[in-house]
Amino acid sequence: MPVPTHGLTHISLAVRDPDRSLEFYSKVFGVKEYYRDGTTIQVLGPGPNDVLAFEKDEAQAGKSGGIAHFGFRLVDPADIDDAVATVEAAGGSIVEKGEFAPGFPFAFVKDPDGYIIEIWFE
Repeated sequence: MPVPTHGLTHISLAVRDPDRSLEFYSKVFGVKEYYRDGTTIQVLGPGPNDVLAFEKDEAQAGKSGGIAHFGFRLVDPADIDDAVATVEAAGGSIVEKGEFAPGFPFAFVKDPDGYIIEIWFE
């Protein structure tokens, strides 16, 4: 029998500057800080059970370690262009943008440390 969980709800990222990561993810995805110590900032959101941790580790920042990307699913496919513009305004960049099928847009973007994030609708 599988272990009951709330699903995948936590990711910890090695970053160069936790405050810069907080600013980026706050502007793009609306996360809210809830914990901080000398090297880590943890945030809640955008989903009701999501936790992201930004851990200062300049040597490992931006290295995927086998994880190709992580993603955020849009509520409305019409928001894809606004999402991409928000990423760019917050200091990120576009890797690729398109559609899986008509009406199912996606964009792969990079955060300031170089992590690839998929923003998509399905």
